[in-house]
Formats: sequence, structure tokens, C-alpha cells
Amino acid sequence: MFLTITTTGSADRPATDLGFLLHKHPDRSQQFSTSHGTAHVLYPEADAERCTAALVLEVDPIALVRRGRGKGRGGAPDSALGQYVNDRPYAASSLLAVALRSVFASAMKGQCTARPELVARAMPLRVEVPVLPARGGAELVRKLFRPLGWTVLAEPVPLDETFPEWGDSRYVRLVLEGERTVAEALRHLYVLLPVLDDAKHYWVAPDEVDKLLRAGEGWLEDHPEQRVIVGRYLARRWSLTRQAMERLELERLAESDGVAAEDMDNAVDEEADTEEKPVPLALQRREAILAVLRGDQAARVLDLGCGQGQLIGALLKEGQFTEVVGVDVSMRALHEARRRLRLDRMSERQAGRVRLVQGSLAYTDSRLKGYDAAVLSEVVEHVDPARLPALEYAVFGSARPRTVVVTTPNVEYNVRWESLPAGHVRHADHRFEWTREEFRQWAQGVAARHGYEVVFGPVGPDDPEVGPPTQLAHFRISGDDADDGKAAGGSGARSSGVRGSGAPGSGAHGSGARNGGARDGGAPGSGARGDGGSVSGKEVAA
Repeated sequence: MFLTITTTGSADRPATDLGFLLHKHPDRSQQFSTSHGTAHVLYPEADAERCTAALVLEVDPIALVRRGRGKGRGGAPDSALGQYVNDRPYAASSLLAVALRSVFASAMKGQCTARPELVARAMPLRVEVPVLPARGGAELVRKLFRPLGWTVLAEPVPLDETFPEWGDSRYVRLVLEGERTVAEALRHLYVLLPVLDDAKHYWVAPDEVDKLLRAGEGWLEDHPEQRVIVGRYLARRWSLTRQAMERLELERLAESDGVAAEDMDNAVDEEADTEEKPVPLALQRREAILAVLRGDQAARVLDLGCGQGQLIGALLKEGQFTEVVGVDVSMRALHEARRRLRLDRMSERQAGRVRLVQGSLAYTDSRLKGYDAAVLSEVVEHVDPARLPALEYAVFGSARPRTVVVTTPNVEYNVRWESLPAGHVRHADHRFEWTREEFRQWAQGVAARHGYEVVFGPVGPDDPEVGPPTQLAHFRISGDDADDGKAAGGSGARSSGVRGSGAPGSGAHGSGARNGGARDGGAPGSGARGDGGSVSGKEVAA
């Protein structure tokens, strides 16, 4: 099997620059040992105007059987003869892709010490693969390569030219033409050749996900056939495919927000257990939220920025809540929530009550509409102030649940934390922390703009000078036929016997009262995110 890469040039930009990029001298023929044969690199033509590099792979069928028994068609023992007589020595496949990575490793990484200025230069390239297995036919070939900027010629190879009535084989002759960098072209081929063949000659291990994402960086995130590419490349191993798709989605979300993926996927603290069990304030807050939801008779609840799912676990313990949806941008947090909730061990009926989805609160999503209540517990402070209007519209304007509960730290209380240095926020990811007046102004503005009524309540011990550690706002749609008086006072603040800080002149009691807590874990400096999660990106099913 072989492929050729051809470029054209001029006296100012000689085509032989291709040799620098491939790290192979045009005047020499070189050979390299691979695990399944020998790879040769040679240049059939090389001058200033036109240069062609050819990679020829001689496959050892005996080595293929010995090393790949049971792994793909090359090692699948369909019959004793079939192990030795097959298309592996002739048709481009994962064998050729592995040879590309081995022989042109530096070129694929975009490294060129001798002429670094060439790496980022797009060159007129022509790639030819005489025999390429294409499960899906020429149309799939075009769907895979055209979105990457290639002009694609995919000619089906007839089964036998002597008998045209037999029709075409599943092989095509592939010609790609386009202005690309050499590194991009090699990465495209490395991924898509085995995808089209749809049969790898080796066992697909978990590290194949990293190989795929490295080679697909910059193009796979937005490819329209992403799911086909990932599934076939990973030999349809479901667990690996899901992992790769989640990481690609996170990369896409991070790029759209202009941040690094690791900064976005930060809801699980690497250095601390965010279980929050020893932090009573967290338990108080969850109880305050539950009290509001019980009083409003909510049955279908959204936990927006659900983090590791502590609030979801509390909701599932009560039969009133028939459907609970946890939304967070961090897949690590959602996986941790799935583990903590033991979703794989739940009964079918119980598991049917809960759903975890990767999503963003900065974008509207019709799937979040129609719910009785939404909870934003220790979430808003993780959002850049400039993006708060987008969150506001997505929740209050688009999703528009009947009830919304928002909790957030009270920055005035920070002086009571002996372990928190003056002027510091409680968590490194907090973009801000509001005073009670700032929170009140924001919440009342949201209510006025979207037709809600809002009352306020303290969560945790209400210090006479600086207020409570956490503050709660209870929003309800204006004119709702529910018993507003009961929701605002009866089941929220009054159930605990503590009067809240309702809107001035409204006579309303706080809906959270003493049964509250802080999702960030109460005590600052612990590094715990708690229930809360980062919120940025676009929702996809988790």
C-alpha cells in the first residue's frame, strides 16, 4: 500500500521545501521498520517546481497474524487461509495510518527545526491514495474530507474491469487537493484513513482517545461527521466514544468562551473532597431550598449548576419531586454526580426520575422549558458579570419556571471567617461576591424585567451587623394562581420560625430562613466547590 503527497512551487518558494517539513531528504530513499513490515520513503520527482513524496508500506502478512490475532480483519481468523490472503498489504488502512505517525512524527506535530517558518505555511497539496477501503462509499469519503477544505475525487474501483457488470468494489481511488499545511494534511489522513476502512489491526486501548484528540485538534471539534469519525476510530467501543465526545464538546465550549478547557472543567477540586458533610452551612442551605420547593409544590425541578449532585440526592429522597434534571458544564462534575448518586444501581423507576446533562446557562435551550422550579445554588458568583444578562434571560426569560431559587454568598459576612484573608473571596473561581444590597438590587431588577415577584431570606446564622453567610432570593411568577402568601412566608421562613428580610414594604418573610447553607462549602479556603458548578457553554446530552 502507498500514498503520495505532491506540492508545486517556484524559484522563490521551491517545492522541495516539502522535504524540510517531512524531515526526509529528497535525494535519498529511506526505510523504517514497523511492527507489521517495512515503510519506505522516496521522492519520484523533486525540483523547484514540483515535488512528490511517496510512502510505501510493505506489510508482512505473517507478522500481521502473529501480532494481531483477533484484532481487526488482518488478524480475524475467519479461516486459516483468510489470515494470510486479505487486502491488508494493498489497501490503505490503520496500518498505513500507524506508518504515517511513525515515519512523519515530527511533521505531524508541526515541528521543523531547520526551517520553522515553513510549518504554518499553507501549500498547494495533492494527496493520492490508489486503493482505499471505504465502508460507506465515495459519498462518505466526500463528507469526511470536504468540510476540511479539500477538493475530493473519490473514484470507485471496479471489482473486475473485465466484467463491468459485476459493479464496483468497496474500494476507491482517492485524490485530495487543497491549500493546507503539511501537518494538517497528515493529521487528517492519520485519523480518516482508518475511519473509512472501519477496521483496526490492533486493540483499541483507552490511550487511543488521547491520540484521536491530539490529531483532531483544531478540526474535529466542529466536524459535521464528528460522531461517525469518533465511533469508527475507536472501533465503536462505547465507553471510549462517550469519553472522546465529552472532551470534544468541552473543548468546543471552551473555545467559544475564549478560555482553556481545564479552566472550564473545574467543578471538581483536585486537592480537596467537596462532599461538604462536615460543613453544616451546606446542609442548612439545602434544607432552605427544599423548604421553598415543598411550599411551592414543585414536582419537576432543574438544578442549574448542579456540580456533584448533593442537592439532587436530597431531592430524590422526597417523593414530591417526580423529575429532577441536573445541568452543569463540567463533565467531571457530572461523572462524579453519577457516581455519588449511584445511578447505575438505582431501580428503573428511581433512575427515571433523574437526568444529568452537560449544559450552559449562557444560552437558551428549549429542553429546559416547562419545569415547575429551577435552583441556582451558589452559581451566579461563578459567572462573569458581563455574562449575567445572558444567564438571566436563559433562566427567567426563556426557560421561565414558575419558581426560581437563587442562593449566593454574602460578602459582608466574610469578615467573620477567621481563615479568610481580608479582601479575598471564598472560592478562587468566584468572579464577584455581593453585599446584601447589591444582591437585592440585582434580584429585584430581574423580577421587574421578567414578571416575577421576589422575597429574600437569610441562610445560616443572621449576624446583626453583617447579616447571614448566605443569602437567598425566592422568585415566583407574578399573578401565579399559587398561594403567594404561603410560598413567601408559610413554608419557607416561617417553617423555621425565623423572619426573613423580604423586600422593603412588602411584609414578606424570607423564604430561606435558618435552614440554609453555602454550596461552596461554608468555610472559605477549603477549596470546595460543593453542589455548585461552572456554567458556560452549550448543552448536550450527558
